[in-house]
Formats: sequence, structure tokens, C-alpha cells
Amino acid sequence: MNHDVLIVGAGLAGLCCARKLQHHGIRCLVLEASDGVGGRIRTDNVDGFRLDRGFQVFLTSYPEAKAILDYEALDLKPFLPGALVRYGGRFHELTDPWRRPLSAIRSLWSPIGSLADKLRVASFRSRALRGTIEDRFRDPETTSLRALQDAGFSESMIERFFRPFLGGIFLDSELRTSSRMLNFVFRMFSLGNACLPAEGMEAIPQQLAAALPPGSIRLGARVVRVKPGSVTLSTGEELGGKSVLVAVEGRMAAELLGDSISPVGQGTTCFYFSASRPPIAQPLLVLNGDGRGPINNLCFPTVAAPSYGPADKCLVSATVVGTANDPDRLLAEVHAHLGEWFGSAVQDWLHLRTYAIPYALPVQTPLALNVPERSVRWQPGIYVCGDHRDNASIQGAMVSGRRAAEAVLKDLR
Repeated sequence: MNHDVLIVGAGLAGLCCARKLQHHGIRCLVLEASDGVGGRIRTDNVDGFRLDRGFQVFLTSYPEAKAILDYEALDLKPFLPGALVRYGGRFHELTDPWRRPLSAIRSLWSPIGSLADKLRVASFRSRALRGTIEDRFRDPETTSLRALQDAGFSESMIERFFRPFLGGIFLDSELRTSSRMLNFVFRMFSLGNACLPAEGMEAIPQQLAAALPPGSIRLGARVVRVKPGSVTLSTGEELGGKSVLVAVEGRMAAELLGDSISPVGQGTTCFYFSASRPPIAQPLLVLNGDGRGPINNLCFPTVAAPSYGPADKCLVSATVVGTANDPDRLLAEVHAHLGEWFGSAVQDWLHLRTYAIPYALPVQTPLALNVPERSVRWQPGIYVCGDHRDNASIQGAMVSGRRAAEAVLKDLR
């Protein structure tokens, strides 16, 4: 037996778990089925562009990330706090008044919600920032939509801003996601910046992996069976260890451990295009406030992080909530939708790649977070971690990895 712990999956949860165990002298072997670390956080290089596999941002306010990651080395490139909302044939800017007060004054007269709505944001923000994160995950639980309605926001504010904004974060256009996630997300956006690492989102798991001893990660090793003390690979090879930790997404964890882990996830489809110039010069998220057409949100990553593409090109990222049976038809609909927003110039945009991701996040409707931190002990000798054990975020994945490592350390003593 060469390793104390076998970790199945080299996503954020598995890497954070391995990092903590190695720090305490526990020998780990991380087994990853794919050709690289990161799990759902991967970046491809295509025609000089960095394409994250599904549009994602990193929030600098995540407490677990601040404790573990080297932000300076990641060279984080921020988006401006706020958004552009497409409504009524125009783009309207909504700005965070706490960080861009002068720009926020112009937002007061935008048609995205009433003046009363914008004042309610201050009250909602104050409640989200009260106490600790753990306190917010103990708040009474309902759907995000009901929580917004109960807070007094008008239908226009919900439909034109909150539905596309939160729908893009939760990948849930119906806003059925737990209100506890709403409070958490509102808190994180209020306290930090939404950023892209200069080298792509995969730089985050790469940094975690680089801190592990050589030989700690084995790629191309697909685990098909786990039991106390051993795992079996697709090749038939069996590996032994004192403990086994399953650190894969919920759908794959259910295949290995059983249906008591929900295999249901939220899906998304991300389309990338190359343009000769950015139609919007500010690093802002663009939201579909009209509610028509397939695009929920889009942005221009190279405006925020020029390292995401060639100097003479602009990268366009368009996100659709959910996946489609006919991706070619969806691409045509997305292209037509872009043309409605940006005119004939879109005809020259080159389609780079489409990422259809059926399981991008675990479903977290009310009761899913009834216990905010689910047990990481599965049965004697087997542990489990991932964002399906905490909350559907980078923070949740990293915390679950730490919690699993702490459980292993306690049980090995």
C-alpha cells in the first residue's frame, strides 16, 4: 500500500482535500478520469483564445479561496461592478452604488426597476451582509423568486434584472433555487469583485495541483468501483488505500455511491465567437432583460482580461440556460439573437466553439440546503465531497474538500 488515501476526482474539492491531507503528512493519490485537473473548471486554447468550458467568474470574496489561493499569482482581472441590461431595444447600465457612486446616479433613471426598487437593494444588501455566512445559510428557506417578491421588488425589477442575473448564476431561469443561495450570492457580489484569472479559470485548480508533491495526481484513471480500502479502474486495475474519498460531481458520485446522492443538475450551453472589435468597450456583464431569445447573458472576456485572446480580436461569450437536442439550430438562434442586439457586424463573427454542459451545477431548490453542510462520511472508510455536499459554488466545493480532509484526519488518528 503506497498511499493512505485514494481521492477520486481532481476538481476543486478533491484538490483542496489532497492539499490539506498532504499538509498533515497523509500520502494521497488523486485519480482523475480526464486528461487534466479542474473537473468542471477547465480552459481550452483555441485559435489563440482562452475558452473556459462554460462561462464562469471567480469572486474574490470567497473566504475559503482567500485562505488558500495566491490571488497575486492568478493575476485576476475584474469586471466592473454592475451590468448592462438589454431592454426595449437599448442597453441600460445598472451600477453598484457602493463602489461606483457617480455612475450609479445615472442608473437611478433607467427603466430597469423603479426608484423604490433601487432603494430596496440597499435594504436587501444590508440583510445579506448581516452576521456570518453560516447565519445566512440558517435563514428561513424559500425559493429565490419568492424571497425577491417578499422583499418588495417589483415585477419589472425581477423580470428585467434579477431573473437574467440570478438565472445565469444558478442556471435556473425559474428562480426556484433556494433563497439561502440568493443571500449567499448577494453577499459575495457585495463584498468582492467578479474576476477572470489572466490564464483562464483553469489556473485556479492548476495552482492547487502545483502545491501537491510530484506523483500525487494520476490522469486518465477512470474509477468504476469504490469500496472500503480500494478502488477499481476501468482497466481492471485495483488500487488500495486506508481510505477512499469520492470527489466528483453529483451525477458521477451517484453512479459510484448510489442514488441517495442526487444525480440531477442544472445545465448550460456556452457559445464562443471571435469578433474584430468589442461592440461594448466596458468590462460588464450583459443581461437579457427582454426575456425574449435564447441568450440569457453574455460578455466580452478579452475586454476584462486581454490575455484571453489575440491583441487584434475580441472574444464573445454567450450563455444559454439549459441544453438543446439540436445544437446547430440553437447556434443559429443565438447568432440571430446577437444580430438583433449588435447589428450586421455579427455576420462577420466567427464561431469558435460550443460547450453544452448537462450537469454544470447541482440542483439546489428548497430543502436541498435544509442542512447546509451535508455529511462527508459515507460509510466506514469511504468519504465524499463536492459542491453537492455544501453549496453550488467554488466556495462550496473548496469547503467540502477541507471538511472531508478534516474527517479523514480525525478518523485516521
